Amino acid sequence: MCDWKQSRAVRMPFSVHLYSCRKPLRQKVKKTQSHSAIQAEANSIQPVGKRLAYSDWSKEQLISEVARLRKRKKYGLVWEEKPEDVVERCKTELPVLKEMAGKAIAKDADAPTNVLIEGDNYHALSVLNYTHKGKIDLIYIDPPYNTGARDWKYNNDYIDINDGYRHSKWLSMMQARLLLAKNLLKRQGVLVCTIDHNEQERLGLLLEEIFPSKKITCVTIVHNPAGVQGDNFSYTHEYAYFVYPSEGRSIGYQVREEGDEDVRNFRDVTGSESLRTAAANCFYPILVKDGKIIGFGDVSDDDFHPKAINIKRKDGVIEIYPVDPQGVERKWRFARQTVESVVGELTVKHIRARDVYDIVRTKNWFNYKTVWTDSKYSANNHGTQLLNKIIKPGSFSYPKSLHAVIDCLAAASNGKKDFLALDFFAGSGTTGHAVLALNKEDGGNRRFILCTNNENNIASDVCYPRIAKVIKGYKKANGETVEGLGGNFRYFKTTFVGAEPNDKNKESLTRQATEMLCLREDTFEPVKATNKMQIFKHGTHYTGIVFDESAIPALKKDIAKMGGVWSVYVFSLGDDTFDEEFAEMEQTITVSPIPEVILRVYRRLFQH
Repeated sequence: MCDWKQSRAVRMPFSVHLYSCRKPLRQKVKKTQSHSAIQAEANSIQPVGKRLAYSDWSKEQLISEVARLRKRKKYGLVWEEKPEDVVERCKTELPVLKEMAGKAIAKDADAPTNVLIEGDNYHALSVLNYTHKGKIDLIYIDPPYNTGARDWKYNNDYIDINDGYRHSKWLSMMQARLLLAKNLLKRQGVLVCTIDHNEQERLGLLLEEIFPSKKITCVTIVHNPAGVQGDNFSYTHEYAYFVYPSEGRSIGYQVREEGDEDVRNFRDVTGSESLRTAAANCFYPILVKDGKIIGFGDVSDDDFHPKAINIKRKDGVIEIYPVDPQGVERKWRFARQTVESVVGELTVKHIRARDVYDIVRTKNWFNYKTVWTDSKYSANNHGTQLLNKIIKPGSFSYPKSLHAVIDCLAAASNGKKDFLALDFFAGSGTTGHAVLALNKEDGGNRRFILCTNNENNIASDVCYPRIAKVIKGYKKANGETVEGLGGNFRYFKTTFVGAEPNDKNKESLTRQATEMLCLREDTFEPVKATNKMQIFKHGTHYTGIVFDESAIPALKKDIAKMGGVWSVYVFSLGDDTFDEEFAEMEQTITVSPIPEVILRVYRRLFQH
């Protein structure tokens, strides 16, 4: 009989289970087994809380039941999935976007647009599955921590600590959204998800299940040095899961500020591993002239032994070897074939006491550690207090430290200055603030998409005004002026059209998809609008939306006159491509029928 072992999950509510199997299952239940043995096996496979007495079952019924149970998932996270209203709604209605009039901020006509979407993030992610599939560089989310303190809702009810399905509901909610978000990430994209001890273990298993080909690293961030008092421990930290490609380098380097660099001798200095014999290709001369490194010599022959650390040639070049003051031949820290990669970090040092030259390395970039401890990560000082200076104090509980989010984005973006970040648990908008701060710091062209519901007016009274003030600038309570960080920003809400694929709903979807198409193409500047056609642009990129194909000739004239690159969407009750209508045009044009291209995505997501 398979010896089933339940992990620590036996202490959690009965609706969530973690199984592992120590022995292989028999492929078939033997009829020679006793009735009681088969009954015991059936119960051992069932989750705690779901076990049945099986006292009235016949032996044949039990054999059939064990066979059925053995087909179920044998390893991993198993929970009782609870239907979610917002998911079920998509079976009868389809989400679209509507822009909030008068909320747009355009500080730079040439810069891309940042976006806030108000609405349930399941619906927002569904829209983004059409507009941004495979286009997101990184995702940073800070979901509800499921503390039992009634800090989030499931199907319009707050989830408290007494809810027996608390963990199942949280897992169902997260799985549905992570599966949608997975479609949005680029192949080399990175996801960062913060969490605390309440769901940390279950989240790790869920991420492993959804992203089986990715690497997952859990980073500990000390965000509250004073600690939050628990029954037995005082909690000072939370976690950030980094989910990233398993091949190549995806996580950036941490850069230290001037004065905090690591300065050390480029020559290995102690231990047997520092000796020349440990790595022959790390013993070669570094060529120096007039106090500067001018090159590197070849790896020295095994029978060559320099008589000193410095050998001066007739041409004035000094050959510096990794020989210590006692005359012991050691090695450089980098092999000859890789030393050029760090030449910018190497300098020549004159040691007056011995009148010799040596090489030192000044390093200011390092791999991020898995434990982050710094006062700048304090959620109180750099989260709550910072937010209270921007908007009305007390408007939002437990905002993240701006610097913690900045460092998460910096690590996940691997040095990129033009990434597109998504946060679909945006809350107070710290992620958007962090993106704008990074751009201000180095002149980058990063963008963000924020998604949040408007429970307690979070979107309208917290997230939007915070980002708007950070872009434009604001005054603190003491009258001090804070300079704006700049950027463009637009505010959308999710709304719905009927899902029944009749002509009326298709036409309604087409008419209401304008904002979705503008978001997809990043073309928000209106150029022309009639009842049959609309044109938008950004730079030399144009989007043409045709509601009546009789307007195609007029659109073609506009295309010929305006030039540029065009994305054209033409209403069709079927799946007509209209490619032949634009075949003779000289401009670069992509033509798509709507709403079919949108419906195709939604059919896949909602299984209509």
